[in-house]
Amino acid sequence: MSESPASGPPPQIPAARPPAPQPKPPATTLRQRLAELRGPSVAPHPLDARALAALAANPGCKRRALLDGAGVDKAVLATALGSPAAFGQSQFAFIRGNAFEAKVKADGGTELLRLLFERLGSGADAPGRAAVPDLTAAGPEGRAARTALALREATEAGGWALLDHPMLALEVAGSPAYLEPDAVVVHPDGTWTVVEIKSFPMIDSSADAAKVGAAARQSAVYVLALERIAAMTEGARVGHRVLLVCPRDFSNLPTASVLDVRKQRAVTRRQLARLTRIEDIAAALPEGTTFDPGCSAEELGTAVESVPAAYAPECLAACELAFHCRAKARTDGAVEALGRSVRGELGGLTTVAGVLAAAAGKEGDPADPTVAALRRAAALRAEALEHASGGVPCR
Repeated sequence: MSESPASGPPPQIPAARPPAPQPKPPATTLRQRLAELRGPSVAPHPLDARALAALAANPGCKRRALLDGAGVDKAVLATALGSPAAFGQSQFAFIRGNAFEAKVKADGGTELLRLLFERLGSGADAPGRAAVPDLTAAGPEGRAARTALALREATEAGGWALLDHPMLALEVAGSPAYLEPDAVVVHPDGTWTVVEIKSFPMIDSSADAAKVGAAARQSAVYVLALERIAAMTEGARVGHRVLLVCPRDFSNLPTASVLDVRKQRAVTRRQLARLTRIEDIAAALPEGTTFDPGCSAEELGTAVESVPAAYAPECLAACELAFHCRAKARTDGAVEALGRSVRGELGGLTTVAGVLAAAAGKEGDPADPTVAALRRAAALRAEALEHASGGVPCR
């Protein structure tokens, strides 16, 4: 009798290996994408500290973030859309500001250093003659490199130094933005202090709050740029307190106050971090979107409206597209045109028509506190008008 073959599991057939993944073509870099949005033959419009500070003041506006990140000249764009920006510094104010700055920095910055020592000079000897290094160089890149070298040399020297109009570099959306503060003072202990000189008056030791806030945001941008250099300089530290120099009362004599810009610095840093992700905003745009000034007004209008905006009346003093955005907000009846505080109080009601309908009882949930408050206000108004028309004095 023949022996039966041994039983066992069937032989395993080796599984076919999946094909090796093919390398993907390199994705379009952010810089290339922004160049396409700007226009192939259009040079990027440089960002300055004012623009970055204004961007930090309205961090929810994707439109401004994208246009600034792409280097689009918003003034040219606003003109092409038929809503040119009507704000800016007058020639008289410009000349007056330059004259006041020259007065503050005269004689090697003696008066400026005196003011700084009075406000921030505790723990150090009073400055006599501060070193004023030469910062001239070819182009903004050369000036920025020369400024960084001068800051390191002044810190190592351990004395007072005044850098007049230094050039700082800050990376924004993958590209360098060159910034020029009025002055930076190096203390003997290695502290670097930003000096901002403004021509608006400081009356009875106080100035216009809106202007001071703008100066603080602008100075915070300079502090961020200086921190990059200080990180590579032994013994250096960037002060979070900024010296603001203004004319005293109604004279042309300088006075100064100290601004703590830690809050503005944190806000600006967060906004710049968001700005580096503008590729996400650009990816959501329709194919072929461009802000090339050579396009027609209709094409540019469509391109601009494809990017969400966060308009507020404060934009009128800070953004070249503010008049265009205001006209659009008024046409749509958006409550943003009435101000951020009003917008915040109205909750989910986003249009003026919706607010009026809710107040009249035609729309809205009566259990909604906002709707209830609007109806109560409408009832009180109607009662007051009825009393006034009937000759009964309002209480």
